[in-house]
Amino acid sequence: MQEQWLHFSDLVGICGVIMLLAAYLMLSMGKWSSHSLIYQVINFASAWFILFSLYYHWNISSVLIEIAWIIISSIGIYRTLYPSKQKKFNN
Repeated sequence: MQEQWLHFSDLVGICGVIMLLAAYLMLSMGKWSSHSLIYQVINFASAWFILFSLYYHWNISSVLIEIAWIIISSIGIYRTLYPSKQKKFNN
């Protein structure tokens, strides 16, 4: 049973990496904005997927970067959903 979870965690981690790279590709190609909700949500979800795989294949450096990625993308999601009043007046 434990071995099945290891394989499942690998698949989840790989999906997270693919999502992260796809989001960055879309950003680099100008298809998405860094301020778009889809970009921020995919970054958030991909970090959680990778973090899930790291639970089974522990690496402290990778865990720390994924936690930072979750925090940063959470800020991006919040700022996208609740833009500041100052930003509204400047546009």
